Amino acid sequence: MLASLVSPSMAATFLDRTIANLAAAWRGIAERTGLAERTLRDPDIGGDEAELLRAQLRECLEAKGGEVSARARAASLGRTFLTLSPEGTKRFLKILAEDFALDAEALVDAAGAYRVTIGTPGAIKAERRLRAATMAPRVKLLTQFTSLPDGVKFLVDMRAKLLDLVGDDPGLASLDEDMRALLAAWFDIGFLELRRITWDSPASLLEKLAAYEAVHRVRSWADLKNRLDADRRCYAFFHPRMPTEPLIFVEVALVKGIADNVQRLLDPAAPQENPREADTAIFYSISNTQEGLRGIGFGNFLIKQVVDDLASQFPKLATFSTLSPIPGFRRWLGRLPKDQLDAFLPGEEREPLVALAEDWRASLDRQWMGDPDLAPALRPALTRLCAVYLSTEKRDGKPVDPVARFHLGNGASIERINWLGDASAKGMKESAGLMVNYVYRLADIEANHEAFASGGPIAVSSQVRKLAGGSPAVAVRRT
Repeated sequence: MLASLVSPSMAATFLDRTIANLAAAWRGIAERTGLAERTLRDPDIGGDEAELLRAQLRECLEAKGGEVSARARAASLGRTFLTLSPEGTKRFLKILAEDFALDAEALVDAAGAYRVTIGTPGAIKAERRLRAATMAPRVKLLTQFTSLPDGVKFLVDMRAKLLDLVGDDPGLASLDEDMRALLAAWFDIGFLELRRITWDSPASLLEKLAAYEAVHRVRSWADLKNRLDADRRCYAFFHPRMPTEPLIFVEVALVKGIADNVQRLLDPAAPQENPREADTAIFYSISNTQEGLRGIGFGNFLIKQVVDDLASQFPKLATFSTLSPIPGFRRWLGRLPKDQLDAFLPGEEREPLVALAEDWRASLDRQWMGDPDLAPALRPALTRLCAVYLSTEKRDGKPVDPVARFHLGNGASIERINWLGDASAKGMKESAGLMVNYVYRLADIEANHEAFASGGPIAVSSQVRKLAGGSPAVAVRRT
């Protein structure tokens, strides 16, 4: 049972289970109108089956026979998609993208007709025609799936498959934009429900929580139970059309003081704290669960709602902080030209490292934590370089590091860099073992967010500013 909980293939298992359930449910809908046997026979959509698929898609668009027949056609088409091979999936999406795209000529005609009717009684009708012309036929096709059981989840998973195929294909990119816009409207924050997940939640939901955890892998039922104990909280957003699927969830520890080490924070053997006495809420893991909702952000709303909920429950909470990974740090460090790397470090930090190895970065690929010479020499250099990376390195005006971009964009500030905050294999590989605390100060969130959005300086503590500003090649602006 423990193995099934933590298996890396659990998310794929959930998808297979969803496919089987959908295929069975939708077969029943199709059977009632004699359409159950109309699925394509070749999972690759080879030979004449591509034309048969186009015919099925056109029939769905025509919507003949009323609502019942329309649902049956959508069910039959959905069952077809669920049985396709990877090659068939690509062909299906290409046909949807290219054969049912926006009619540019009709759009130009509708725009011209509207332009000449502005200010006349015919303007309303012309506007209605123009609005219809701006919607690609494939959008109408996609919305038909929402009338089916789990149809919204089906579309989310369809977009996940599409994202794997888009590449440089302009047709698939256009289809993706249509799907993203649809899903963004359906998953507006106003439709989402914030729920707390506890040890008493359904076992199927707890399995998903373990499978979807993307930051610190759940290793056992005891590990999961510890994350849901009295001094812990887990919150997730759910959509009413996907009530058993968390869209994003955050895990929180209620502690005294800002935590600096995730292994100690998640130790199941550590004594349980009294949440009523806690002065700090540590957000130590945030995981998106639905790849098909990529680019549709609601993580910032989750953080703010959880902060509000915790503050109302626990009046002694004075600090809301993260204990976050720095997933881009090692990659950035490895790509940094040697002359630039040397320029970032004062001589007293650079010289001991150079004495150990001409390019000391190669030492990070081995077990160096217990090395009595290397580890002490690395500490000042790595923490300073990490401060430089987090507070100054940007792309398109935003921090390079994706976690920094998320929290700083939400209005947090960089509080502290923690030496060996994550000594796991993943933490060493991605972040050289370092972690960072981002702090959400309620009085500063809006100002920090506005400064971030306008390309202003990144909000950092005096400690981090001193670290980064102490680099000969960096000047960090005061915030």
